[in-house]
Amino acid sequence: QVQLVESGGGLVQAGGSLRLSCAASGRTFSVAAVGWFRQAPGKEREFVAAMIWSGGSTYYADSVNGRFTISRDNAKNTVYLQMNSLKPEDTAVYYCAAKNTGVLVRSPGAYNYWGQGTQVTISS
Repeated sequence: QVQLVESGGGLVQAGGSLRLSCAASGRTFSVAAVGWFRQAPGKEREFVAAMIWSGGSTYYADSVNGRFTISRDNAKNTVYLQMNSLKPEDTAVYYCAAKNTGVLVRSPGAYNYWGQGTQVTISS
């Protein structure tokens, strides 16, 4: 099993920045890719960003491309989501996810492990 714990959410004004963290533990050697998703009230969970666990390839949703950056600290087994130029429509619970295959995909169903989520609220 792989355990994922997110942190870093909070309340910021529009135009501000936040950095989310996702600490991975357990059988991390089985992880091939990681992703960030978000879910706003009354909406389906949507893809935000993903990257190959060992580094390199990244993939972003159009709505965040150029504003958000996914990265990883190998030594800490931690994945980050740097979020800049935040908008009220970015308000959601953000989830970290991991998968055992090295294909970057948008579908939540393709991910094997999930964190508990962290709330991000952007005020206008």
